[in-house]
Amino acid sequence: MAIAIKSDLEIKQDIIDELDWDPAVDATELGVAVDDGVVILSGWADRYITKLAAEAAAQRIDGVRAVANEIVIKAKGTRTDADIAKMVANVLEANSAVPRERVEVTIKNGDVTLQGEVDAAFQRTAAADAIRYLPGVRDVINLITIRRPAAAMSDVKSGIERALVRSAQIDAHRIQVHSEDGQVRLTGTVRSWPEKLEAGLAAWRARGVTHVANEIHVQPW
Repeated sequence: MAIAIKSDLEIKQDIIDELDWDPAVDATELGVAVDDGVVILSGWADRYITKLAAEAAAQRIDGVRAVANEIVIKAKGTRTDADIAKMVANVLEANSAVPRERVEVTIKNGDVTLQGEVDAAFQRTAAADAIRYLPGVRDVINLITIRRPAAAMSDVKSGIERALVRSAQIDAHRIQVHSEDGQVRLTGTVRSWPEKLEAGLAAWRARGVTHVANEIHVQPW
């Protein structure tokens, strides 16, 4: 039996419904456009985490191939870069997953840039996640690098491949893993955006990985 492919209009309506359904999103100031499964989110939000929640909502919809998030942050109230810097310093210091004195923070017009070197991908992610909810933050640019531990390239590649096979959310047979000097590239085709994201997360968990280029294509079947 042939599987019906959703039209752009159907995808758009599903996204609108999902945005209205998600309590983390105020959809009143957001716009949605869809072209051949590629979604463009526009409008404005009062917090950075709301922008991310809207993007995640669109990515959950069946038929979405990619999401361009053009939502602009217009924070309510007045938060200076100095105010934001104090909040960022406090939350990073309080987060036990973020190594102290290993992360440098620069703030300009509400855009927070993170730099430094950590031991694992989860520490890099934890640093960015810790500040996404802070008022006044307009964007988070995560330039933190990962120190490469000793690991053979063959072990990295085979470890990721086994992790993909173990995952109930991923059709591992359609994904190819390329690894060299801690740099991992994922290619292939998956059915949905969440499946693509899960494959990327699985690769990041592998010991010895310093960078993941997720080049998997989303192609609803």
